[in-house]
Amino acid sequence: PGPNWLYLVSRTLAQGRAAGMASLCGTTAGVAVHMVAAAFGLSALLLAIPTAFEVIRFAGATYLIWMAITTLGPAARQFVHDVVPVADRAALMRQGLLTGILNPKVALFYLALFPQFLDLARGSLLTQSLSLGAIQIAIVVVVDAALVALAGLTAARLAQHPRWMSKQRWVLGSAFGVLAGWLLVDSRRP
Repeated sequence: PGPNWLYLVSRTLAQGRAAGMASLCGTTAGVAVHMVAAAFGLSALLLAIPTAFEVIRFAGATYLIWMAITTLGPAARQFVHDVVPVADRAALMRQGLLTGILNPKVALFYLALFPQFLDLARGSLLTQSLSLGAIQIAIVVVVDAALVALAGLTAARLAQHPRWMSKQRWVLGSAFGVLAGWLLVDSRRP
């Protein structure tokens, strides 16, 4: 469990299963960016240049603060539960993508885990990395989709309560704020 799960659950609870699934497409694409970067050795820059890790961490926190402000601001509009227009789905996918990319811990996960399973005697390390990454991403999609489905069931029940519907954007905005705070105070370094 981490920032992507909190993002997906909060988005689904506030806006319904369709919004959660659109967000899942984005977070999965963000994880895929990290996986490809790790396979090509680019993620190692986060270890070699600690400032790069900090830049990504602060960019992610800033982005989440911006999302919290826009969600809680007076211009924020309510979504009809589980009816997400195509334009809004694209925006949710972009937001999910940025949430995934701006989570530097994903890159560190790939750097810590993948090398243990790579064997030069078995062929191309790039092919092995990409294959392992594809399997891991498939697992992420299944688990995260199940999480969104469960949160969607909860959201559907909550949608029957007018009081919840008036508070949903506060839940989502607060979740973005918590994620931003999490990134800002997490002092663990690569």
